Amino acid sequence: MVPVVKRAFWIAGFAVFLLGIFLPGYTKLQELRDKNRDLTVKIKQLKIDNSLLEQELKRVENDPVYQEKMAREKMGVVRKGEIPVRIVPEKRR
Repeated sequence: MVPVVKRAFWIAGFAVFLLGIFLPGYTKLQELRDKNRDLTVKIKQLKIDNSLLEQELKRVENDPVYQEKMAREKMGVVRKGEIPVRIVPEKRR
């Protein structure tokens, strides 16, 4: 009877020892997998954003109508003879 208890004690001790060795590594592996997944999603989104910016750059460089629109909206440029009108929204009380 004593050898069975002793054997169970050693097996339990060995199991705890193995968990102590492998559990921190497994936890770190899971953290790295999660971080990798998050970074993969971020890379995909940045590629989409980059593609959209490249398309806009091509329009700015090659489309005179778009250039005029951006100059009017972003810099307030007007044609000769035009009178600029700015509509100021009413302040809420």
